[in-house]
Order: sequence, then C-alpha cells, then structure tokens
Amino acid sequence: MSNEVGMSSCCLSGKIHQGKPAGRVDQIAGLPTYISEPKDGSKTKSVVIISDAFGWELPNTRLLADEYARAGLYVYLPDFLQGDSLPISFLDNIEPNLKTKESLSVADKAKNAAIVTTTLGTWLPKHREGVSKPFIDGFVNTVRMTPGTNKVGAVGFCWGGRYAILEARGQKKDGSGSDVGGVDAAVAFHPSLVTVPGDFDPVSVPLSLGVGTKDSALDQKTVGQIQDVMAKKTNLPHELRIYEDQVHGFALRSDWSSEKDKKAMDESAQQGIEWMQKYLS
Repeated sequence: MSNEVGMSSCCLSGKIHQGKPAGRVDQIAGLPTYISEPKDGSKTKSVVIISDAFGWELPNTRLLADEYARAGLYVYLPDFLQGDSLPISFLDNIEPNLKTKESLSVADKAKNAAIVTTTLGTWLPKHREGVSKPFIDGFVNTVRMTPGTNKVGAVGFCWGGRYAILEARGQKKDGSGSDVGGVDAAVAFHPSLVTVPGDFDPVSVPLSLGVGTKDSALDQKTVGQIQDVMAKKTNLPHELRIYEDQVHGFALRSDWSSEKDKKAMDESAQQGIEWMQKYLS
C-alpha cells in the first residue's frame, strides 16, 4: 500500500549556526550555486547537496558543504528553489528543540500547525516533483559532464531528501536516448513527502538514510516500511540509521547548546561523508 509522508512544523524548526562559509558562488547549469572545493581541487568525487525548504543560502547548509569538502569531496549546493526558499525567520518561532517542543501547550501546537498549513499550502505546489526534478536532473547532468568528474553523489535534507532518493534510481533515458539525471550514490536525512514503497522500489544505487525517533514528518511505522522495502535489495548497499530523540531537521538545524543534539548532527555529517567517500571511489 502506498503511504505518502508529509511535512510538518518540525520541518521549520531548528537553530542558525555560527561560522563563515569558506566556499564561493558561481552560476552552474543556469542556477546560482555555492561551491566548496577540497584542498586539492579535485572534482573526482562530486557531491550535489539538495537543500531543505530554507534553501541554498542557509548558513548551516553552507557550513556543512564545507565540512564535506574538507573530507576531499567537491561540493555543489545549487538554488533548486530558484529564490523561493522559506524565510529563516520561521526558525525562530516554529517548533524549536525537543525539550521546548514537548512543553508546548495544545493551543501553541495548534497555532504552529495552522501557520505551517498556511505557509506550506502555497509553497509546496510551486516546488512539486514535476517542477523541481527537471532542474535537479539537469544539474546532475551538467556536473557529470564537467571535466575531471568521475562519480556524482546526492545528499538531501527534508524536502531535498526525497529528491536524493529519486536520484538514487540511477540514470534514465529520455525520448532521444540521452541520459537524464541519476547519481552513483545518495544520502537522505529526514526526508519528507516520501511515498512508500513507490519512491524506494526503483532505488538502484547505494543509499544511506538517517532519521530521528521524534520526527513527526516520518513516523516509526513508515520507517519500518522503508526498512522492509530496502531489505529486499540484498545485492544493493544500503543503510538506515536511527537517531534517538531527534526531531525533523536534526542533521542540519540541531541546537548546538544541547550536547546530545550536536552529537547527533556531527554523527550524521560523518555518516554522509563516509558514504560518499566509499561509494564515489
């Protein structure tokens, strides 16, 4: 049975991290793109980061791109939302860390839900699969054709997590026989709007997933269904790591004042880096 998982107010929660991104901005495949290069400048292992709803300019995402680059990966962070990312101000007032979230009154939770419904009700249709996936496929094609590139990976978060999974279906052919999209390995953290089993059945390249036990956009029943689908792919490398007491968005927007949350974010960053290093070799 198909099960589509939506986005919740958790998707709009989290903290802005401090630090100065070390990369540069360029125009790639017609999209403004943050680029973070490894020390040797090698494009051999290239990674496309597909952002969450807060887009390519969120400091947290750029700082994470720099972390991947320091590990020897050439990282692209494009503006797949085409200037229509959700404002960072939402991070200040919608579902913060787990401790605060659990102390919210029923009225406060209802208020948050209403804000989310209003916000996402107009935003999501503009960034549906039929609109967004062609941009992502085209960008992946451009990266793959860039001189010096050997393999291409995708790492996605929340809204972008689903598209990393879709890119894990591998390259397809269009009507003219040309290759379209598809990466060599993918990582998705707290993906939203996924359909089970539909989005996972066609996965054909190594896929790593990271989810939190307190993710209200991806409940544990659905996580179990994803595990069941992927378990059938006995010849395909895959993993699903579960992070205790982590809410939606933890891999990008954890509260660094909480040691437990920061540890989860650090471990998820290492999870993605190690997967890319291994399967883009």
